[in-house]
Amino acid sequence: MQPLRFVVLLGSLRKASFHATLARSLQFLSPDGVSIEILESVGDIPHYDADIQANGFPDPVVKMGKLIKQADAVIIVTPEYNYSVPGVLKNALDWISRLPDTPFAGKPVALQTGSPGLIGGARAQYHLRQILVFFDALVLNKPEVMVGQLPSKVDQANDQITDPATRDFIATQLVTLSKMVSQRKA
Repeated sequence: MQPLRFVVLLGSLRKASFHATLARSLQFLSPDGVSIEILESVGDIPHYDADIQANGFPDPVVKMGKLIKQADAVIIVTPEYNYSVPGVLKNALDWISRLPDTPFAGKPVALQTGSPGLIGGARAQYHLRQILVFFDALVLNKPEVMVGQLPSKVDQANDQITDPATRDFIATQLVTLSKMVSQRKA
């Protein structure tokens, strides 16, 4: 079988963010035959403006949309801001939703949220699910990855998840996502 290619859309801008560490660790947790690439920063995308769109989509939007369209699946890794999705992530999704080739339509998507608190970004994940319904994305329902107390479960210096249960749970989600993609391709 052909190797699977997943891309990661990261909803955090800080280089030292716990979510960036989570995203960078995914390649080490992925099953054999799956490569994982982190997309360019959502911070490279200008604020959505229909006047800008009327003059053509910005290059970062076109590039991100193309990579999403070409990928076998997308993993969205994001913190929760004010009980919802970070504005920079929502902005990137708004731009991508307007691309004529609808990159997310029919695309398998896994969600991973985390927070310093106990519920692990659950509210952001539920808002993402609502957004992705409009995109006609195929969101993986289970297992749901919501990492509570995220700062205590990662080693940022080595881009690793240090908590064995969290590492195993995320690996299980990646296996489930790869099975979902493989079944769709069969």
